[in-house]
Amino acid sequence: MGTATLTIDLDALAANWRALDAASGKGVITAATVKADGYGLGIGPVARTLHRAGARKFFVAVAEEGAAIREALGPAPEINIYSGHMPGDTDMIHDLGLVPMLNSVEQLTRHLEALPRHPYGIQINTGMNRLGMQPAEWLAVADIALSGAPTLIMSHLACADTPDDPMNAAQLALFGQLTDGTGVPRSIAATGGILMGPEYHFDMTRPGIGLYGGQPFEAANPVAHLSLPVIQTRDLEPGEAVGYGCTWVAEVPTRIATLSGGYADGILRAMGNRATLWHEDVPCPLVGRVSMDLLTVDITHLNDDPKHLDLLGVNQTVDDLALVADTIGYEVLTSLGPRFARRYVGAGA
Repeated sequence: MGTATLTIDLDALAANWRALDAASGKGVITAATVKADGYGLGIGPVARTLHRAGARKFFVAVAEEGAAIREALGPAPEINIYSGHMPGDTDMIHDLGLVPMLNSVEQLTRHLEALPRHPYGIQINTGMNRLGMQPAEWLAVADIALSGAPTLIMSHLACADTPDDPMNAAQLALFGQLTDGTGVPRSIAATGGILMGPEYHFDMTRPGIGLYGGQPFEAANPVAHLSLPVIQTRDLEPGEAVGYGCTWVAEVPTRIATLSGGYADGILRAMGNRATLWHEDVPCPLVGRVSMDLLTVDITHLNDDPKHLDLLGVNQTVDDLALVADTIGYEVLTSLGPRFARRYVGAGA
C-alpha cells in the first residue's frame, strides 16, 4: 500500500443514523446534516447511504452544497440551507428546489419578493448569536412569515454537548415562547439535543457529528479509518534528533518509521510529539513535528517493521485525536484532505 487510505464505513454511518432516529422517538422526523462535504467524508456516498437508511430531509450550510446533494439523490429529498437565501442564490434555490432557512428580515423580504410561492423555513436566534432572527425581529414579522406557510421553524443549541449547562434549558424555554401555537413544524436538536431527551425533539431532529462517529454520541460506530503507509525505516543512536527543530531526541537506541501523511493532508500540526498511531492493537508514538507530507513514529517496540500504521480506527476515534490536538472531532474530520485515497466499504459502496 503506497498511498494513505481513508476508509469510510458506510454501514457504520447508516447504523448511526438509525440509532439517532430511534432515539428521536416516534412521530419525530430525523433529518441528516451533511454539510462540509459530508463532514469531510464525501457528500455523494454519504448522502446516498443516509437516504437508503431512511433520511428524507437533509441540511447543508450553503446552496452550492445543496446542488451537490440534488445531483446525488435526484428531485425527491428535501434539502434545507442553513445560511438561508443569500444574494445570488435565487435561481439555484428555485431551479433545484432548495429550502432556505431564512435568518433575517432582509432574507425574508428577498425570498418573498423573488420566490413568493417557494418553500422556506425560519431560523430564530435563541442565544447562540450566530444565525437567525432576533426574538424581537421575529415577533415583528411573525404574521408575515407565517402567512407564507413556512415548512419549519428552527433554532440551534449552543451548549448541547454539556447537557447540564443552564443555557440549554434557557434556549428551550425561549424557543417555546416564541413558537408555541404557530402550527409550524419545529426543530432545535442536533446530535446533542437528541441525547438530552424528548423535550428537545419537537417535530424534527437534525443529527450531524453523531452520524460520523463523533461525540457526544458515545455509542456511535466509528465511520472514518485512516491508514498511513510506511515509506522508510531507520535506526537512531541516543542523542540523535527527529524532524524540524529537533524537537524529539532519542534517549535510547530507537527505530523510526517515516509515514506518508502530514498537515497538507489535514493531519493537524498540533499533534506533533503528542499523537499515537497504531499497529493492530499496539500503540506507537508520533515523535517530532508533523511535517507537510510526513510523520515520524517510534516503532522500536514492534517485532517487525510495519507496512502501514493507523491514525483513525477502532483504537482511536476522531475525538481521541481531537483531545491530543486541543480541538474538536469536527475539525479532525473536516480537515481530512483530498490526497487520501478514499475507499468506501459497506452496502452501496
